[in-house]
Amino acid sequence: MGRKYGIAGVLISAMLALAACGGGGSTAGNPLDTSSAAPSGSASGGGGTAVIGSFDFDESVLLASIYAQALEAKGVQVEEKPRIGSREAVYDQVKSGGLTIVPEYNGNLLAFIDLKATAATTDEVNSALKEKLPAELEVLDSSPAEDKDSLSVTKDTQTKQSINTMEDLAKVSKNMVVGGPPEFKKRWEARFKEVYGIEFKEWKPTGPTTADALKDGSIQVGNVFTTDPKMTANNLVALEDTKNVFPAQNVTPLLYKSGATDTIRTTLNSVSAKLTTESLLDMMQKISVNKDEPATVAKEWLTSNGLG
Repeated sequence: MGRKYGIAGVLISAMLALAACGGGGSTAGNPLDTSSAAPSGSASGGGGTAVIGSFDFDESVLLASIYAQALEAKGVQVEEKPRIGSREAVYDQVKSGGLTIVPEYNGNLLAFIDLKATAATTDEVNSALKEKLPAELEVLDSSPAEDKDSLSVTKDTQTKQSINTMEDLAKVSKNMVVGGPPEFKKRWEARFKEVYGIEFKEWKPTGPTTADALKDGSIQVGNVFTTDPKMTANNLVALEDTKNVFPAQNVTPLLYKSGATDTIRTTLNSVSAKLTTESLLDMMQKISVNKDEPATVAKEWLTSNGLG
């Protein structure tokens, strides 16, 4: 008899303790329902947490904001780290887990991890990436949106030098100064020479001011992204890359694999499915010309596409 009463006492005590823990946060009047107490980042907590970084230029900041707001709408807790720097800095932070996500460009990412890569099309580039990326990293679906590197000149230079292609450029490049990001020479000098025979008089680091440097004549050739609104504003022309030195550059999420949840993957793939080059150009026009904030532009796009 004493043993039976002892067990009953333990059970009653346990039930009272659970009821006390449930407090005013219990649901449906059931003091033993603790479903609302699930820890943040669990399956019922909305899809985990993510740290999203971006490169040091407006388009990357915009894309990171699109990712961040789309994930927040799905219950993911997000921290943004904008304008970290170049790929050299950002890549290592994703690989180490300091960043969970960064909006990447698949072709440049492949060229960064494999200097001898020759893949050109989107499918070829993504196939090569899956082989070459370290085990800690993964790429999700590429978007149709593409922002390619180019060697560009002013229309005046194009006319005077009779250059329309990078093959044409090789005939006159030794008398020209080329500008681009600080890491541009290291990434591309050998490749330009190998494929086209292009050699420049001087390589000048111009970074985000490359399009303006072309306009003011301090450089004659510049590495300008094809979705940069200043291509039109500064009367610039991208020389045709007939031998595909610059590979496909589709906007593609790069993830620290073990830090990503299914919610994160599904949400970012949904974003990529709707992001086009035309919409990216339109958003960049609002940021560069209208001076709208990237977060505001990102929110407008997400809302109009049913993702916000």
